[in-house]
Amino acid sequence: MLKSWSELPEQMRNDEVKKYYKILSKKKSALRIKRIADVFLAFIFMILLSPVMIFIACWIKIDSKGPVFYRQERITSYGKPYRIFKFRTMVTGADKKGPLVTEKSDSRITKVGQKLRKLRLDELPQLFNILTGDMTFVGTRPEVKKYVDCYTDEMQATLLLPAGITSNTSIEYKDEDEIIDAYRAKGITDVDEIYLNYILPEKMKYNLKYIETFGFFSDMKIMLRTAMAVIK
Repeated sequence: MLKSWSELPEQMRNDEVKKYYKILSKKKSALRIKRIADVFLAFIFMILLSPVMIFIACWIKIDSKGPVFYRQERITSYGKPYRIFKFRTMVTGADKKGPLVTEKSDSRITKVGQKLRKLRLDELPQLFNILTGDMTFVGTRPEVKKYVDCYTDEMQATLLLPAGITSNTSIEYKDEDEIIDAYRAKGITDVDEIYLNYILPEKMKYNLKYIETFGFFSDMKIMLRTAMAVIK
């Protein structure tokens, strides 16, 4: 639930965040409904998709050495760190072998991982994160602390809500690796520089717009858009 203004972390108590905080403070009932819907849907999906998740787990183990799940520290509401659940799509120790964002032809991605990423099936274990309250179905995609530390005052507003599995940002930037390749073709070789200076600011425009238009039915619309994007 939305904390009182005085309970927010110091870096979030700025004028840029305040205007978004005021919007959400008028939608407390919608926030409660959102949480109830999250728990209900996550529980149902976990039951229905359990055979699929078991199959994927076996597929990953057969394809490459390493754990089934990928656990990485991400940042959710109010700057709280948590460990995200995802099916492993990269070789073990990939974080130490390259940047935190991936490119289209990233050699660290496994054969099974390429298929899982294309269909977004690597995101399924995040249903566990929803049940624990660290994530929600629709919200700002969770970032690693390295990138959150670079947020502007206005970007801090995205931490008023839990991290989300999907969002309009996720849909618009579903081919983020191709965008990175396009910048590299222009001579900008540092992937972190590309993400922080060119991609993240644009993604944040969608994230901040989501806070302004947040509501139960808008969340349902985004979930339907996500399903259609995966099918296409």
